[in-house]
Amino acid sequence: MEMSHFAKIEDILVTTVIVAEQDYIDTLEGTWVQTSYNTYGGIHSLGGTPLRKNYAGTGYIYDSVKDAFYEPKPHASWTLDDDTCYWEAPMAHPDDGKAYTWDEDLYQSDNTKGWVEIE
Repeated sequence: MEMSHFAKIEDILVTTVIVAEQDYIDTLEGTWVQTSYNTYGGIHSLGGTPLRKNYAGTGYIYDSVKDAFYEPKPHASWTLDDDTCYWEAPMAHPDDGKAYTWDEDLYQSDNTKGWVEIE
């Protein structure tokens, strides 16, 4: 028997992720969906077939229409990339080697700002 990762889904949220055989999962109550430890952003890191866009984590969302796992929306202004199921800020992250954090209030008051350097 082959072991795989499975996520328990309650409503749309992932509440648990376990490693088990399919036969065991079939004995459990609730909704369980297989997830791939090697899939991130719709790409399988070992060159295999990607499964459900991203590896599921506790607190992630399972979208049955997209058949994908993704993190909860981090900020109101961010949008979900349908190809990767990663959240994207409305403006590019600065590419200058410095550390930044997103400030949603700043972005809402001035749509040309949002990334704030961490000092």
